[in-house]
Amino acid sequence: MSAMIRFLKSLVLLPIAALVILLAVANRAPVQLSFDPFNADAPVFSVALPLYAILFGAVALGIVVGGIFTWLGQGKTRARARYHRREAVRYEREATRLRTYAPESETVGPYTVPNTGRTALPAPR
Repeated sequence: MSAMIRFLKSLVLLPIAALVILLAVANRAPVQLSFDPFNADAPVFSVALPLYAILFGAVALGIVVGGIFTWLGQGKTRARARYHRREAVRYEREATRLRTYAPESETVGPYTVPNTGRTALPAPR
């Protein structure tokens, strides 16, 4: 099964990798990236980068920001899961504690009468 999944991943990822490499090779000319919207002729801070680096950086930034907002949006779900895990542990501890105090007659044996907790005598012969 894992060989099939590996094959399908490569079937999808290889064309994407080829497109990314073609994009990087075709757009390697430097582009002026400026963070000064008021002075386009002589910006205070600007850097010359290849266009593919700017595009990849924008995609990476989008992935990071999207991941952060997704993580923050799932906070209530994670809190509920933690609560339910704590409750399950608490109930298991309580059940274990109660089992230690259970009367001896409630244990199942060859002569135990179901649902009563009493032991029956063997039938006379």
